[in-house]
Parts: sequence; structure tokens; C-alpha cells
Amino acid sequence: MILAAARNDTIRSLVATAPVSRDVVSRFVAGETTADAVAATRRLVDSGLAVTLDYLGEDTTDAIQAANTVDAYVELLEHLHAENLADRAEVSVKLSAVGQLLDEKLALDNAARICRAAQAAGTTVTLDMEDHTTTDSTLRVLGELRRTWPWVGAVLQAYLRRTVDDATRLATEGSRVRLCKGAYSEPETVAYPDTAEVDKSYVRCVNALLAGEGYPMFATHDPRLIRIIGERARVHGREPGGFEYQMLFGIRPEEQLRLARLGNTVRVYVPYGGEWYGYLMRRMAERPANTMFFLRAVMTRS
Repeated sequence: MILAAARNDTIRSLVATAPVSRDVVSRFVAGETTADAVAATRRLVDSGLAVTLDYLGEDTTDAIQAANTVDAYVELLEHLHAENLADRAEVSVKLSAVGQLLDEKLALDNAARICRAAQAAGTTVTLDMEDHTTTDSTLRVLGELRRTWPWVGAVLQAYLRRTVDDATRLATEGSRVRLCKGAYSEPETVAYPDTAEVDKSYVRCVNALLAGEGYPMFATHDPRLIRIIGERARVHGREPGGFEYQMLFGIRPEEQLRLARLGNTVRVYVPYGGEWYGYLMRRMAERPANTMFFLRAVMTRS
């Protein structure tokens, strides 16, 4: 039902113009334009936070649309450089938005264009991870990109049964790895169905990444996991700056600032672009718990 609503222009118009909906959108999405994204980045950086920016759009099945997405990232990176924000802001890229569903080589070439622009701007790129059917493809593209740009970041999802092995393999010197729980609906054959098991897997992956020589980036809003990450970092001899926390734009902003004030690097994942409606609807459709997650976040800013 939610996915059907995501494709309905009439419902989109109603949602977009409703006062409450506008508040929800502005809470979780920085805006539709490059200028909006840069302005949000400036506010976050000035408050002591780091940023990764996602130009919204995924499951692209048109090569021209994929090229337009690349152009948007290049424009964004040029603006971040011009505004002296590139040392605190990078970009996150979904390969499906730059042609992965059409052809893996096309996605690789498009991602390489973004990496070249990021290098020129003085910042980095992280490849977002999507559903499990694209995991191997995404890791192949990652490996190819790292031949030229070893700083390209990976994302791993703790709810996949394979992830602790991937974390151990990727936790090498110079490697940047973001660990999240995972938000896609997956079969039990490849993913843990139980929340407690996902949390246990997350902690196993935390230990694997902290024990390695790479730079771990822990994406979670869970207070218990945040506490465990801090404890495990101390056990592994990781000082603040040797890893980072990541949270979504609009989720627990006071906690973001609290962690940053303690000397931690805290990076905010900032989505922007005209595809905000589909982004929010898909996040809710992927897992029913996401709907309550967004609603709870609207009710509290802590």
C-alpha cells in the first residue's frame, strides 16, 4: 500500500502541501537543490558535525537519468569545495542511482566520475549498500574504485549473515567502512529476522572493525549500541578520531551534538533532491518499524 502511494502523483501532491508533511520532509530531507544541501551542510559543520550527502534517487533504469545524477554530484562537490566545506563533508552514492541495474560497468564508470570530482574537491565518496542481491556487485565496484581511490568507503549491513566475514576482510589499513543495521526487507536465508540477533551481529561487526587497521564508521541511533561502541573502542585502544559515529539528518540531533562535544567525530547523513517523496515512502515500506521510527522522531528532537 505504501509503495502504491509512492507512485501516485495525487497522493504525492497532497502529502507535499500538507503542513504536517512539509514539517516531516524538512526534518528529514535537506531540500531539493544543491543550494539547499550546501546550506544544511554549513549549519551542521558550524555546529561541530561532519556530513555525508546523498542525492536522492535509486533503482535508475535510464542511462540519461543516471548521467544526470552524476552531474548533480559533480555540481555538489564543486560547491562544497568553493564553500570550503569539503574537509568536513563527503558524498554517499547508491550505485543503483548511477546505472547498476542497467550495467555494472556503467555504474563503475559513473561512480569513477564522482570519485574524480571528489578528489578534485578534496573529499571522499562512500558507496551505499542496498538490498542483498546487489551486495557482491557493489563490493566488486568498490574494489575496482579502490585501485585508483583507496579512500572510497564501503557500507556493510549487520542484519546480513555474511557481514561479520565481510567486515573482517575489509578492515584493512586505509579502508573506510560504515556499519549500519540494514533497512531492506530480506529473506531469512540471508538476513537475521530477529532484532536481538541483528544487534548481536552488529556488536560482532563492531569488534571486527575496531580490531582491524581501517577506519570504522558506526551508523546507529540506538543508545545501547552507542554505549557499547564507546566501550569497545576503549578496549581496542581507539581514541576519538580513530572511528566515528553516523546518524541520519533530523534523527536525535541533540545526541549528535552531545557526542561531538565529547570529542567524537559525528557525521550526519544528509539526503536532498527532488526524489524526497519516494525516499521517505520507500524507507517506510522497506520495514514496518521505519514508519514508527519516523513518527517518533517527529515527536522528539532528542
